[in-house]
Amino acid sequence: MKTDLAKRVDIRNKSATFEFEILDKLTAGIVLTGTEIKSVRQQKVNVQDSFCQFKGSELYLVNLHIAIYTEGTYNNHIPKRERKLLLKKAEIRKWQGKMEEKGLTIVLTRLFIDENGRCKVDIALARGKKIHDKRDSIKERDLAREMRRND
Repeated sequence: MKTDLAKRVDIRNKSATFEFEILDKLTAGIVLTGTEIKSVRQQKVNVQDSFCQFKGSELYLVNLHIAIYTEGTYNNHIPKRERKLLLKKAEIRKWQGKMEEKGLTIVLTRLFIDENGRCKVDIALARGKKIHDKRDSIKERDLAREMRRND
């Protein structure tokens, strides 16, 4: 049961790798309420524009849209609330120092449920790509597609 759920819930942010140059990656836990985790298990999540923001010495996930759970009552959650990420203090301090560099941001690349049934997120320290870098990415993707077709 647990491994079946872990295989089924794997939501990726495809635009993050196109819009940003990934410099470093981490896997973090996320603090969710009861109705939020039920919506995640139903894969009613939009990770498209989500990013991370520091508040003091804690890291929060902003703009992650988790749809309202249909079976929920008055205890239902707010779809776009800020959610706290669970990381070690050393990791937070390291990334907070890197964030002081100009042009870096932390984006969500993947949301999944691990083999223990816990919701986890992969976050990446990234730098925004310029237009010519995006064109290069498109060319590389097209070349790889042509190579697969020829094989």
